[in-house]
Amino acid sequence: MELKASIYKGSYRAKLYQVLVLILIFIALGLIIANTLSNMHQRGIQGGFGFLLDPAGFDISESWIPFDSNNSYAMAFAVGLVNTLRVCILAIITCTAMGIMLGIGRLSANPLIRFACQVYVEIFRNIPLLIQLLIWYVIVVECLPDTQNPFHLNLWDYHIYLSKEGLTVPWFSSEVGKFLQSPALVDGNLSGGATLSPEFMALYTGLSLYTSAFASEVVRAGLMSVDKGQVEAGLSLGLKRWQITRLIVLPKAMRVIIPPMANQYLNLIKNSSLAVAIGYPDLVNISNTTLNQTGHAVECVLIIMVIYLIISLITSTSMNAYNKRVMLHG
Repeated sequence: MELKASIYKGSYRAKLYQVLVLILIFIALGLIIANTLSNMHQRGIQGGFGFLLDPAGFDISESWIPFDSNNSYAMAFAVGLVNTLRVCILAIITCTAMGIMLGIGRLSANPLIRFACQVYVEIFRNIPLLIQLLIWYVIVVECLPDTQNPFHLNLWDYHIYLSKEGLTVPWFSSEVGKFLQSPALVDGNLSGGATLSPEFMALYTGLSLYTSAFASEVVRAGLMSVDKGQVEAGLSLGLKRWQITRLIVLPKAMRVIIPPMANQYLNLIKNSSLAVAIGYPDLVNISNTTLNQTGHAVECVLIIMVIYLIISLITSTSMNAYNKRVMLHG
């Protein structure tokens, strides 16, 4: 009787339904996996992840990890992961800074600034990202000067060069007593420093500008959620407008900004997979090359899915933890 009575309670019914749904999900996954393995066996396709230890047999044009064709496919995937992470991290930092400035600009009392920010947002968020990436890649490859005559910028005796080859910047030096190694142009060739490829520059620029347009709307909504009395209180204390925004409005708006901003970060990470369209050696690009050489399509797709899932979960968990720190308690 007690068991029968407990079933009719809402809390027990909810748990029972959840267990049943999980069972159905596991059954469906099992059927899909069994059907896939059966089809692979009928077609003579070998399964498994043992191929990851085989020599890759191809080079990677851009890598922060020492890599050559003799290294394994596993190392190639590691290079692709690092390339994906570095462009995503830099683009997230840039789009956040731009989104904050654009969001504040959309609410500016100056009509010219407000109009300019609105035009920027409407242009970049309404053009498909793939088209923007192709446009930026064409600009970098076709419009920039040749390597023999690059744009040159000298900052405190550190040199920066911009050409069709990419952006060459100072980088960490292994020489004793020297922190940075500055690039130099010698006989029409650049040496020293670190070079960011045209593919990296196009992907980084496209992701940053595209996502910043959406991030600005998130920031604008957060700022508008703060009661106007807070601004009036700041003015009564003699604070300037920028001080009120930085010290009063923006901290209070963070509880509204962070959850949707986390979604924009996740979108940016997933959109980085479009790098394959411009030849940047990211995780998806290297996976496609591996798939074509080995024929392990299921394994390569599964590796991509798991890696992107882990990156997204880490990002969302970090943002949720930060959201708990800034949310109001009471």
